[in-house]
Amino acid sequence: MAKAFQAVKGMNDCLPEASPLWQYLEQCLRETVSSYGYAEIRMPILENTQLFCRSIGEVTDIVEKEMYTFIDKGEDSLTLRPEGTASCVRAGIEHGLLYNQQQRLWYMGPMFRRERPQKGRYRQFYQFGAETFGFDGPDIDVELIAMSARLWERLGFADQVELQINSLGSNEAREAYKSILVEYFRENIEQLDEDSVRRLESNPLRILDTKNPDMMEVVAKAPKLQDYLDEESRSHFDVLCKKLECLGIKYCVNPTLVRGLDYYNRTVFEWVTNNLGAQGTICAGGRYDGLVSQLGGQATPACGFAMGLERIVLMLEQLDGIKDKLSQQVDVYVCMLGEAAEENGSLLTEKLRDAFPHIKFQSHCGGGNFKKQLKKADRSGAELALIIGDSEVQQSTVNVKWLRKQREQTSLSQEALLSELVDLIS
Repeated sequence: MAKAFQAVKGMNDCLPEASPLWQYLEQCLRETVSSYGYAEIRMPILENTQLFCRSIGEVTDIVEKEMYTFIDKGEDSLTLRPEGTASCVRAGIEHGLLYNQQQRLWYMGPMFRRERPQKGRYRQFYQFGAETFGFDGPDIDVELIAMSARLWERLGFADQVELQINSLGSNEAREAYKSILVEYFRENIEQLDEDSVRRLESNPLRILDTKNPDMMEVVAKAPKLQDYLDEESRSHFDVLCKKLECLGIKYCVNPTLVRGLDYYNRTVFEWVTNNLGAQGTICAGGRYDGLVSQLGGQATPACGFAMGLERIVLMLEQLDGIKDKLSQQVDVYVCMLGEAAEENGSLLTEKLRDAFPHIKFQSHCGGGNFKKQLKKADRSGAELALIIGDSEVQQSTVNVKWLRKQREQTSLSQEALLSELVDLIS
């Protein structure tokens, strides 16, 4: 017997019983961002490797350890996209969407990172992102945060997440702060773990984002970036906070929040929860005003966020009654016995689908007597079974059998069924 194949480690199947929750989430995402005037953009999953090296940063964990990169037959270095922002910027530059324009865009799809699979984190994972271009004030930062807050309300777990915000300042202010931070950590190098020592020269801000409990004290005592902000960034952040308060959006200023990608500046934010263990971030974003010019376009202010859908699905699964609400069970099962009945029943079922597009019909396939068909109808979860045999074909009628209620089976003309079906299953 041939060896059975299995999915690649960290790349999971979404089975039929799980798909309704994903479809529900995707629908909520589309409708929420559309209500704010955002338009969808779709990018390829393969990009030139240098796009991510230049945007994310050569010394980030993503580029150093996690990217799926290969040389294709044309000897080009290609990478499966590890995140969406760089691809979105590349597409905007390439197709002339950004210069002297304002854009509100969103995307959704698979991303790829070769990290250790764990709860809510996979090597192929699904991400939803929103990106804005051409807005330099804090009002667009607030809009993105408010849009994500509205999504949590709609999904039903707004009380289980916390908004954390910070400002990284201008690129110049951040570089000056890095020097101060490096000096502080050098003085306390014996308290740093191996990863932090490695990052000390290349990416010292990432040390502030450590999850190592043994380093919390040394990180807490580190110089605060907010004390070294340039005046313009400080004003930007103050207005952001006031606007959030005006909208009634609660937040916590987290001075160690830096984000893991090099392109961020000024506003950064994360929505975090305690419901998922150590990996508690379900949405993160901020400003990246220098990225467009860094990737070859004209200087363009930009801000956005991304959320990992697997983690949000885990949040949804914890809500009471969510799976019953999203049941994929059919509403009506059509039983047909005999060639004439199959032809007549198929035609009737198509007419019913035209008349009632929101009702789920399933036609019996595979033959068998009525007893066998009714067993399948019952297993389908349908409310009603419509039964058509030779006599029903001759009389243009259909027998209606309730599967979930104690009601007498009845016979209706097919014309009456077309007008009364909604009342029958209500």
